[in-house]
Amino acid sequence: MNTSITIDSINELGIVAEQLLGFANGERFFVFEGDMAAGKTTFIKSLCQALGITDVVSSPTFSIVNEYESPAGPVYHFDFYRLKNLQEAFDIGYEEYFYSGNYCLVEWPQKVAELLPDRYIKVAISITGNEQRHFDLERIGA
Repeated sequence: MNTSITIDSINELGIVAEQLLGFANGERFFVFEGDMAAGKTTFIKSLCQALGITDVVSSPTFSIVNEYESPAGPVYHFDFYRLKNLQEAFDIGYEEYFYSGNYCLVEWPQKVAELLPDRYIKVAISITGNEQRHFDLERIGA
């Protein structure tokens, strides 16, 4: 089952975040795909807000992973854009994060495709206008 959502303004990202959590139905592993500047991190900020996170949410481009505290426990936010090879993912102990049962939000998942779990929610974001965005939500392996 897939779902598509189109918004006219980034002010509607909170609504999409709520719809994504409903679509996920308890799934806690999400991958975010989209071109550079499509709004992956901006959307993840809205998703974190929907998860009750009050920490500052920022791109983990240089640290690879940021951890935020939510009422449901830790949330791990990954940005693999600068990953040079899979060994770097092993070096940060990706398995402890990916298989923790906590929320994992992964930007640039194609860089670690063979390390992804069997089940996750894929969120593909595309720019369709100045502030317009289109979201394709897909269950993988479910």
